[in-house]
Amino acid sequence: MSLRRLTAVIVKELRQLRRDRLTFAMIVGIPLLQLVLFGYAINMDVRGIDAAVLDQANTARSREVVAEIGSSQILNLRYQLSNPQQMDSLLRQGKISAALVIPRDFEARLESQGSLPQDRLSQGRLPLQLIVDGSDQSVQASARQLASYPLPGWESRQGVELVNFYNPERLAALNTVPGLIGVILTMTMVMFTAIALVRERERGNMEMLITTPLSPWELTLGKVLPFVGIGLLQVTVILLTGRLLFEVPIRGSLLELYGASLLFIAASLALGVFISTLAQTQFQAMQVAVFTFLPQILLSGFMFPFAGMPKAAQWIAELLPLTHFLRLARGIMLRSAGLIDLWPEILALLVFTVLMLSLAVTRVSKHLD
Repeated sequence: MSLRRLTAVIVKELRQLRRDRLTFAMIVGIPLLQLVLFGYAINMDVRGIDAAVLDQANTARSREVVAEIGSSQILNLRYQLSNPQQMDSLLRQGKISAALVIPRDFEARLESQGSLPQDRLSQGRLPLQLIVDGSDQSVQASARQLASYPLPGWESRQGVELVNFYNPERLAALNTVPGLIGVILTMTMVMFTAIALVRERERGNMEMLITTPLSPWELTLGKVLPFVGIGLLQVTVILLTGRLLFEVPIRGSLLELYGASLLFIAASLALGVFISTLAQTQFQAMQVAVFTFLPQILLSGFMFPFAGMPKAAQWIAELLPLTHFLRLARGIMLRSAGLIDLWPEILALLVFTVLMLSLAVTRVSKHLD
């Protein structure tokens, strides 16, 4: 063992790392990204859940209750509704995650319940009803805080009945499996595409393709289209496994679910192609792919509640394709929503796909540097 030779190898590796700017950026960037996300953006205390109010009583006391619950900041009462059909539509479209319903006989329920002893309260109807989107577990947990909310003048008794739409049994798999479709596609499609294209360049196969009459668009699309079939196969495997093992339903259109998956596959492949134009080696391609996984998985709403994030983190999440696909998958599978109901998510994925492919094509050279 020669200390001199060992030092020479160490110095050589450090110099190589200094020249490899992308790897150096990952060494610094990944810890910083994790620190910022976990320390600033991730918040399990969900506040400001988008909600609506259906006040069928419309009395001074009911308006007082609405103001009291709104001041708790757990619900963001964005909509004032006039009929239950509006509430069903907003829940199905994902525009709200909860709805506070005050029945017409609100005053009568207060009086009758207030006169009952504590052990007989369950025999009557509670004065308020809170309907929540059960496809999101974080919403369920926050709603349970309001289920025991004391009404003005009735502080010692529960006044809110919790109704769980789409997941009455509160099964975790119903929330997890639709999200796993997007997570698995993100991991495989982005990494497979980026590594495959960089490998072609490393082995010299790209030189032969450059000499052909292929345009940059033809070359790019021809390389990624075979992965579309792989992605659809993965979707089928996840859906079948989720159905057989966890009894996860598909309440909406299966064809529309595959259509949304196809669009998300295209967005993930476009991101992989763009990464391949940045990386010089397969190792670099893998590093950058992992770097894109972190914000998508952490900010999309798959692992942590979206509503609990600061506004700045939510704006960043809206730029990520996984955020929009999670809304599509859960909406179609659990809420029977259609693509027309979820058109903003479709538009966001289309814009992301076109933008990434356009950037990638502009970086694909038809000559050797």
